[in-house]
Amino acid sequence: MDHLARAHELLAAHPIVDGHNDLPWALREQVGYDLDARDIADDQRGLLHTDLARLRAGGVGGQFWSVYVRTDLTGDAAVSATLEQIDVVAELIARYPTHLRRALTADDLEKARAEGRIASLMGAEGGHSINNSLGTLRALHELGVRYMTLTHNDNIDWADSATDLRRLGGLSAFGHEVVREMNRIGMLVDLSHVADGVMRDAIATSTAPVIFSHSSARAVCDHPRNIPDDVLAALPANGGVAMATFVPKFVLPAAVAWTQAADRNMREHGLHHLDTTPQAMRIHEDFEAANPRPQATVATIADHLDHMREVAGVDHIGIGGDYDGTAFTPYGLEDVSGYPNLIAELLRRNWSEGELAKLTWQNAVRVLRDAEAVARDEQATRGPSHATITELDGQRLR
Repeated sequence: MDHLARAHELLAAHPIVDGHNDLPWALREQVGYDLDARDIADDQRGLLHTDLARLRAGGVGGQFWSVYVRTDLTGDAAVSATLEQIDVVAELIARYPTHLRRALTADDLEKARAEGRIASLMGAEGGHSINNSLGTLRALHELGVRYMTLTHNDNIDWADSATDLRRLGGLSAFGHEVVREMNRIGMLVDLSHVADGVMRDAIATSTAPVIFSHSSARAVCDHPRNIPDDVLAALPANGGVAMATFVPKFVLPAAVAWTQAADRNMREHGLHHLDTTPQAMRIHEDFEAANPRPQATVATIADHLDHMREVAGVDHIGIGGDYDGTAFTPYGLEDVSGYPNLIAELLRRNWSEGELAKLTWQNAVRVLRDAEAVARDEQATRGPSHATITELDGQRLR
């Protein structure tokens, strides 16, 4: 049986909706948003994980483009950089109209699939992007942002990050209000990057399904960026979706210590450890030549998905590769063209085509549609919140 051929056939009918791709930030870092210098209509191998031909080859039918900004950008500077990220996504969609379609709703995803275009949505990565302002949150939604990751790698005033010291133990009072307002406007609450306490608080508060846009299973790889089993088990009651990521240091135990050393090497060269510019990649390559890297594979990701299916159920899992947001990728999933290899591996593991259709397309469309329904109900009973962090948490705005 040719599993890869079957995978391509399945993806033609039920394409991938990927929860997280950092192409906009890579374009900022590499070429200052000059799309002529990184024309994704051309082959960008060696420079980017993403271009149009490889998206097509990978069977991608929907993409949440991350409008991420680093956490060393704070206050109004973070908001401005987020707006620039939104702007470049709009420019990409306008530049490649036969390939990309702006998507705001579940219906837009279905229309894009029918047209043979890639539905392009946006997710803001980190609550620092709203500068403690619910008005700014609503403005991002008006501009098309359909999820917000509550934190990135560092704590913010109202929520703890998975990779920072615990300060609040979860969400502050203002953090709970952010979740409620996201429910009201129809913006998905994304719990990738957040501390366990925030995961649990957000699920308890949210009246809409939550997502993990790019997180895998902690029981398979014990990293704080991954999802503990009790949280996975809570997803069916919430209706949420956990989208497995491909980042080796989050999915392969042997890669954790190696990546810490590689990140330290980057900082010693005066570069941010998340830098994926050509200069940074040369430094990574030199480090890897001297220190062979533990290699994650397609099977590594399949192991996570097997576990997530077992604990959360097949209706509550998806895929969020984190391409162009990581220096390293698994063997067989080197770039966005690799998704068929993962689907073929899952077919070998006796996943049914119905289960795979949920993983690739149906669960993501359903969670967005459910969030839209919650928003309609909530807008019928209450208006916008104008609460401030000063009122709710007794903190001064930055």
